Amino acid sequence: MTMKITTAIVLDTRRATKTSEYPVKLRVTFKRERKYYGLNIYLNEDDWKKVNGEKPREEYKKTRFKIDKILKEADNLIEELEVFSFPLFESKFFNKASVTKVKDKFQMYIDELDQQERVGTSALYVATMNSISKFNEELEFGDITEDFLKKYEKWMISNENSLTTIGMYLRNLRALVNQAIKEGIIKTQQYPFGKNKYQIPNGENVKKAINMDGIQKIINYETIPFTSEDKAKDFWLLTYLCNGANMCDICKIRYKDIEGDKWVFYRSKTIRTSRSQKQIEVILAPEAKKIIEKWSLKSNKPDDYVFSILNKTMSPKRLKAVVQSFTSLVNDYMKKIAKNLEIESKLTTYVARHTYSTILKRNGVPLSYISDSLGHHTIQTTENYLDSFEDDQKKEFAGFLLPPTQTIKEVKE
Repeated sequence: MTMKITTAIVLDTRRATKTSEYPVKLRVTFKRERKYYGLNIYLNEDDWKKVNGEKPREEYKKTRFKIDKILKEADNLIEELEVFSFPLFESKFFNKASVTKVKDKFQMYIDELDQQERVGTSALYVATMNSISKFNEELEFGDITEDFLKKYEKWMISNENSLTTIGMYLRNLRALVNQAIKEGIIKTQQYPFGKNKYQIPNGENVKKAINMDGIQKIINYETIPFTSEDKAKDFWLLTYLCNGANMCDICKIRYKDIEGDKWVFYRSKTIRTSRSQKQIEVILAPEAKKIIEKWSLKSNKPDDYVFSILNKTMSPKRLKAVVQSFTSLVNDYMKKIAKNLEIESKLTTYVARHTYSTILKRNGVPLSYISDSLGHHTIQTTENYLDSFEDDQKKEFAGFLLPPTQTIKEVKE
């Protein structure tokens, strides 16, 4: 484990017993949080000093040996744990039954994600944990029934959560329920999700790709060079021109990732969640190369970032925050550009990604190529991603219902 955990045996003098003694406790400190665990040992302050003296007498020597043994056992357990969390430590050190509180299990998994530097996923699980805790602070895995899930969903709707958010929270909860079954906390028969049971609602994945006329309008849109609006426009186009790469991957481009007309990378979104990583190769069109050249730092060090958005000293959490802030900036300016150009779409970076794949689809590019270029692991994922038709296509399809020159006469009363 990379994060430091410290332990100590202390005399807790905050509250004395009736005999003027204080409890001896094991103190564990992790990420600036301290927890104290009673050891069923009580001493007054004089005896505590004698126990910790250089040569304690026989009765004090036994107490000293006992607390030293407890401290060593705690340190050994912490050393054995691949990932530390207070609930996990408590369950193993004090031989408690498996963690049954949902909040504790969430915290254990969040600690694991933090130590793996999976900042984005950790934030999603924190949001899920907070939502569930507001609904039921003391929820245990045995309480998660179909009826509970229906009530929780209804509560989230009443609190104006979108279907997308509700689905995300419930999928995260389902993942931990599956883990609880593996650990024997609940039985398989208690599983509340699935066919003929509770089914997680799907958020409407609205596709908002724009057509080539819209792309041309954006390209021709005049901005003052090197302003924030100019930068937003360029980076939106860079996403569109570079296989719909998300802004995090674009911000992370290093000089060593670009070889001539090719940029090679692995998607940050899936690099920790997929066993087999798909390398994405972007052929840099002349327009993309111009944008990169315009905003680059002009460094000759292979490990340096191409753009000045990030730097190598940033922690994963800070890096995530900076990328999110920059993405918001791009989206805000592109929203204004869309309004000026009378484009109905909000022109987010997601729209740029979907536009890239949709325009390829419209032009008859093989689905297998689109799938590879997006970094999808299956064709089915790509089919689901592109499973929509735009209004202009719908009008075209509706036209197939009549002969080419035939119209229906108006009926006048």
